[in-house]
Amino acid sequence: MELISPSIGLIFWTTFTLSLIIIPIIALISLLKTTFRDSTTKLIWLVVILFVPIIGSVLYFTIGRKQA
Repeated sequence: MELISPSIGLIFWTTFTLSLIIIPIIALISLLKTTFRDSTTKLIWLVVILFVPIIGSVLYFTIGRKQA
């Protein structure tokens, strides 16, 4: 019966892993669509999101979108 129904741990880790991949992608798409006052700000946010994906994405959504 274990082969038919996945355990809660498998569902949790799959969801967690997918969110680690999807959140930075959404942040990058939002960053590329947004226009900033200067191009260096956009470049800095791009570097932050790429090198620190989860924290950078959360910071971009909380701080970066207000700078646009």
